Amino acid sequence: MKVAVIGAGWAGLAAAVRATQAGHAVTVFEAAAMPGGRARSDDDEAALDNGQHILLGGYTRTLALMREVGADPAVVLERRPLAITYPDGSGLALPPGPLGALRGLVQARGFSLGERLSLAAALARWRRAGWRCDDALTVERLLAPVAAGARERLLAPLAIAALNTPLARASAATLLAVLGDSLFGPPGASDLLLPRRPLAQLLPLPATAWLRAHGAPVLVRRRIRALRPDGAHWALLPDREEAALRFDRVIVATPAPEAARLAAEVAPGWAALAGALEHEPIVTLLLRMPPRPWPMPMLALRSDAHVRPAQFAFRLGPVVPDGDRVTLVASAAGEWIARGMDHLVVAALAQVREAFGLRMDEAVECLAARADRRATFRCTAGLRRPPAAVAPGLTAAGDFVDGRYPATLEAAVLSGEAAAAAL
Repeated sequence: MKVAVIGAGWAGLAAAVRATQAGHAVTVFEAAAMPGGRARSDDDEAALDNGQHILLGGYTRTLALMREVGADPAVVLERRPLAITYPDGSGLALPPGPLGALRGLVQARGFSLGERLSLAAALARWRRAGWRCDDALTVERLLAPVAAGARERLLAPLAIAALNTPLARASAATLLAVLGDSLFGPPGASDLLLPRRPLAQLLPLPATAWLRAHGAPVLVRRRIRALRPDGAHWALLPDREEAALRFDRVIVATPAPEAARLAAEVAPGWAALAGALEHEPIVTLLLRMPPRPWPMPMLALRSDAHVRPAQFAFRLGPVVPDGDRVTLVASAAGEWIARGMDHLVVAALAQVREAFGLRMDEAVECLAARADRRATFRCTAGLRRPPAAVAPGLTAAGDFVDGRYPATLEAAVLSGEAAAAAL
């Protein structure tokens, strides 16, 4: 069939590759100048990413897709066992091999025996329940029985990073699905995969090159202003073009607000579900600071809603002579942004000084601050997400589409592959 894919993010690229492999004639339309969606680089030189992204070893479909389009995960990603390590060396590191989560718990540093036993009891309880709970349960309530130290320094940072949603509203059911499939999934499922290359080189540019080599155009700066049924087919109306383009099937792989706009006339009920999704920002700060020992390239930071905005710090790439280049990530940052970005930056600089024990004469400079105000949908308890099926011949793909995972790269790829299979 003649298939249009609207959007060249990770979901759209996955859909386009799988549909091309199935023998369909695919054309991809992307409104931006670069493919990649919310996990992209800013230009063809891939010099600057639109935020810090990581993958997990359990992202089996994403890693398989990368291999098929020519991006070797062993080359472009650095694999490390999951660790929530703080600058002072305390924290939890999961050793490789069987029962890594339990072994890591026993060896956790900076936690009392009572805190470790409390965490172990919670994990055992959730595992016995099959990593399932009532859809209406929030993460805050799920974690309440866990001792404060283990809850605030181990589970809360994981939950905020995974769901990008304030814990008082976040979905406990989704968090348990993530924990069950990673911490207690197949060997290596919980491993951190840290980018060695810019985001564009992980999937967006290799997939775009693969599609074009297989006769599937990827048209950038081509926004679709409307789509409408045309008998048994679909007509797409690109911006600045009067003539409609005719396709047998359409996969809408745009962010939820744009998908809702495109579907408003042809599927108003579906559009209402997609349009009702709330979004939560993520703030990324690039700092220059005095060199310090880093036990891991990713370190956890003590965070809270009022004084310390960032949950994690990253030092990736080579060490430069004029100081460390450090990236801070503040997830679920809506309340911080409401107070003002200047306030957030000042608080983050003080947070880094405290975490790394810097003296007053040691300068920390913010080189760049970036707020993605609609980074992900809010993964709230009891959330009703739109299904993949929009209308006959019209399918949605994206991390917001109904599924068991929050807004992750793996969720995007899974939805793209499912949309292609539904053709």
